[in-house]
Amino acid sequence: MSEPVPPAGWYPTPEGNQRYWDGTQWTPHVVPDPSAAGTWQPAGASTEPSSPWVLGILSLGASGWLGWGGLVLTALLGAASSGVGGFFGMAAIYVLVVAIIALVRGRVDWAQLRGRAGGGVALGAAFALFAIAGATAGPMQPGLLAVSGDSSSEIPAPSSTSPATSATTTPSPATSTTTAPSPTTSTSSPQGAKGTALAALAQLPVKGRAPKSGYTRAQFGQAWADTDRNGCDTRNDILRRDLKGFTLKAGTNGCLVTSGTLLDPYTGKRITFVRGQSTSTAVQIDHVVALSDAWQKGAQQLDPAAQTALANDPLNLLAVDGPTNEAKGDGDAATWLPPSKSSGCAYVARQVAVKVKYRLWVTAAEHDAIARILGACPNQKLPTAKAVPLGGGTIKPANPAPKPTTSPRPPQPPTAALDPQFGTCKAAKAAGYGPYYAGKDAEYDWYRDADSDGLVCE
Repeated sequence: MSEPVPPAGWYPTPEGNQRYWDGTQWTPHVVPDPSAAGTWQPAGASTEPSSPWVLGILSLGASGWLGWGGLVLTALLGAASSGVGGFFGMAAIYVLVVAIIALVRGRVDWAQLRGRAGGGVALGAAFALFAIAGATAGPMQPGLLAVSGDSSSEIPAPSSTSPATSATTTPSPATSTTTAPSPTTSTSSPQGAKGTALAALAQLPVKGRAPKSGYTRAQFGQAWADTDRNGCDTRNDILRRDLKGFTLKAGTNGCLVTSGTLLDPYTGKRITFVRGQSTSTAVQIDHVVALSDAWQKGAQQLDPAAQTALANDPLNLLAVDGPTNEAKGDGDAATWLPPSKSSGCAYVARQVAVKVKYRLWVTAAEHDAIARILGACPNQKLPTAKAVPLGGGTIKPANPAPKPTTSPRPPQPPTAALDPQFGTCKAAKAAGYGPYYAGKDAEYDWYRDADSDGLVCE
């Protein structure tokens, strides 16, 4: 009577592994034995083997657990980022990689893929998972436009309402269909209280710069246009707002500033302003968010009216020291800050206010620079601006009244041809001497001509 033949299955070996018995002979397939506690059972043994499925699970070994665990983890990560579609998509990628390995090597033991036929089956499973992922993926969000380059941009839906200009309202920017660069990974913003610049910074998108191509100053309308329709250009509006003790030219309806004093917000210096071809540049009007910088961070998407509003908005303008403004150029907060450190908080807060108002963005480096500065003044308020009223200074006559004519020279005292050089005009006049004329009387050089009119002791 022949010995009973054990059924096919995995059986322990003396080496601490398990070998597969196909029911007629031992196969070359050997896997580690997780229990390592079994004993060798020959083909004729009468011991009933465990279930092949259970033995298969127990025989996974470290590579098996890592392989299947990696598949599960990858799929769960996809689900966390993109929902059901992400789950099947990441699982499909994982299975595709396993299938390629099986097709190249001829086997992947932990996945029970033995032979290239098994790799083909896994490849088909990967394509099936890709199909499921595509069917379950959510629709693309509107407003996301992909462009060539290293980034993409979230563009607000175009507004059909163009900004309107008036004396009491500032135009609100509208968007156009210009494609912008894609968003980079957003830098997390520190939290600030409501109404602070720090809180507003968190609203700004963080993206890369758009190309500067197409930028000209003319893109932002006529320089110093009268956008608030008060009859005065923007430059003189800002001079009236920022200068102290200023004078106005008569006949300009309280518009044209002829002189004044500026306490420069960038350097802390006190600067005297005098209107003139060679003197006016001592005080310049700075675009806090430079127009070139704005162009590369969203302003090229604004319509022409909004671009002109941005260039003439009092919120974006400051009267400053001329040479310092020229040194700034079109730098942002990552590349230029005012020399006076005490003005840093107010400066970057104004930049944030402008970029929030006109829906511009910041680069990662710019965001971090602003966040670092505002971290030292977390309660810095987000500034606002309003229209600048006309007038407010001292009116300077357009044509000053002529100086009074000099009265005839009184007769010289008969005591002497020259006075005895009293030292002061007051003493000379008390003694009956004077007046003395420049270039005519020797006594003129003895006394001070305070008003430089060529006459002393008058």
